[in-house]
Amino acid sequence: MADDRGPSQPDSRRPALIGLLVIAVLVVCAYFLVTALRNEGNREDCMMAGRSNCAPISVPLRNR
Repeated sequence: MADDRGPSQPDSRRPALIGLLVIAVLVVCAYFLVTALRNEGNREDCMMAGRSNCAPISVPLRNR
């Protein structure tokens, strides 16, 4: 069972880096998905409570 790379070449870290990158992308996507689902759940809870002004109001900041 001979190794084709030979003993002088070090192991490649490219697969490990690609795996780490894929995991990082999945974590970021999961964060945004959980945030969106939490906001939607809060809005639905507000609507089920019978309120009609459940949308967030964005108020511009005033400069003093």
